[in-house]
Amino acid sequence: MGDFSFQTGDWRVRHRKLLTRLADAADWVEFSGTCRAFEILAGEGNVEDQFLDDPSGGYRAATFRRRDPQTGEWSIWWHDGRSGHLDPPVRGGFENGVGTFFAEDRFEGRPIQVRFIWSEMTSTHARWDQAFSIDGGATWEVNWIMAFERVL
Repeated sequence: MGDFSFQTGDWRVRHRKLLTRLADAADWVEFSGTCRAFEILAGEGNVEDQFLDDPSGGYRAATFRRRDPQTGEWSIWWHDGRSGHLDPPVRGGFENGVGTFFAEDRFEGRPIQVRFIWSEMTSTHARWDQAFSIDGGATWEVNWIMAFERVL
């Protein structure tokens, strides 16, 4: 319980996002955003409300996280406010200070694996990476990085 307690509070977020995914491209865009996160369910859940000031148009997004009390595994759902689509949950947990989460999904009609990694968590900073794999997890393309800095 409380694995996401590090995130409780207000954050400035620096986004670095690959514009063209799964195409051996290197066209990154950087932009800022904000995030407010809080625990629910006595630490067995976490909600995150984000504003992303994307150059193609600012938008809101939300994350809901829930820890399974029997297995200790976390499920994480991401919802981009620009669509009515709720992404399939990534599932996993924390080991040695790093959170690793996986899901099966589709991208542009192709089956993919999705990986989230939470790392470098301190009282003032955290890092989140998203990566896709089209070869069953043998190789990964990191396509989105969020660097969190706590608003004091």
